[in-house]
Amino acid sequence: MYCGGQGVYVYYLAKALYELGHEVSVISGPPYLTPPDGVKLHKLEALNLYETNGFSMLSSPLRIFTPINFCEAAAVHIGFFPDIFTFSIRAYLRLRDLMCHERFDIIHDNQTLGYGMLLAKSLGVPIVATIHHPITADLAAALAESETWRRRLRWALFYSFLIMQGIVSRRMERVITVSKTSAGDTIRAFKLRKGRVRIVHNGIDTSIFRRLDYVEKEPNSLVIVGKVQDKNKGIPYLLKAMQLLKGEVDVKVSVVGDQGPGNGYGAKLVQELGIADRVTFTGSLDTDELVRLYSSAEIAVTASLYEGFGLPAAEAMSCGTPVIASRAGALPEIVGSDGSGVLVPPADPPALAAAIKRLLADRPLRQRMGEAARKRIEESFSWEVAARETLKVYEEVL
Repeated sequence: MYCGGQGVYVYYLAKALYELGHEVSVISGPPYLTPPDGVKLHKLEALNLYETNGFSMLSSPLRIFTPINFCEAAAVHIGFFPDIFTFSIRAYLRLRDLMCHERFDIIHDNQTLGYGMLLAKSLGVPIVATIHHPITADLAAALAESETWRRRLRWALFYSFLIMQGIVSRRMERVITVSKTSAGDTIRAFKLRKGRVRIVHNGIDTSIFRRLDYVEKEPNSLVIVGKVQDKNKGIPYLLKAMQLLKGEVDVKVSVVGDQGPGNGYGAKLVQELGIADRVTFTGSLDTDELVRLYSSAEIAVTASLYEGFGLPAAEAMSCGTPVIASRAGALPEIVGSDGSGVLVPPADPPALAAAIKRLLADRPLRQRMGEAARKRIEESFSWEVAARETLKVYEEVL
């Protein structure tokens, strides 16, 4: 569940469905999750071309010469991203084997949308797919950042799987999206029939993501979750806002997430901006450490250019931490307009800096926002509600 928002989604939805009395199996490639109690995990092997031993995920290095493994290795080396296709084929083959001795009522595809899901339709079990947001938004962001035609061509090759995802998504019995924004964008991007799309918000485990009263607030501290090199997360805009605040407010930020070898891009950027002493790259944190950090921060920031849902913003709100978020994607839907947080234009460091300065100067406002944020999450976003709404979609197709 620590590979990102989709890993969190699989873990908690599986857990909530099991707790409602259903039998749940998860088919996963690496990194493998530790399944919730009662949930069966079926592991798929896969290539791992970035380890010292490039084929360490395979039971035998000679298996690189099987058709699907050879296809994956070759495609990676010419710039494609074949993982979605190859995972879907492996998942189909495992499903076919499992169904020789197990009975499944529903197959739920978590935004694989690979051709293997079309093969799985031959198994006679309805398939529902979740699309968190259409990856067309990621492609658009990557192309906008590309300065040369070679770079644009490289991204076009990498995201060529979008054609496959469009074809597969149009053939699913139902598509679940996690917000109204994501639903509209997905319908447009993949040309889906509106009648087949259902909205089921993600949930937050409010028993885990809660304010830790014994953790003191660190003065003028911010937290943001995401990879600096992922342009969609907008972290460079926060760092530029930090530069604008230099000399006015002694503000510090913790950047949570795997930032790559040596924090290369992030470390270089903070040096260029002259704010290296104000930024801490924590790397990946486990849930307990993350909750502690949310509790100690004065403000949580989500500066994304697009979010299909925005789990970090919702997690921080659940911890009673006031949030500053971009008015982008589904973030306004999550933060709301009832005083639970502050919305600023995306990609606007001056607006972000002004919002940070304003909130840091007003402790009573931060306290009111934190309380309103927690209440909003408790009332509108929980995994039990998400599971029950997901079950309604299953029952439709059954």
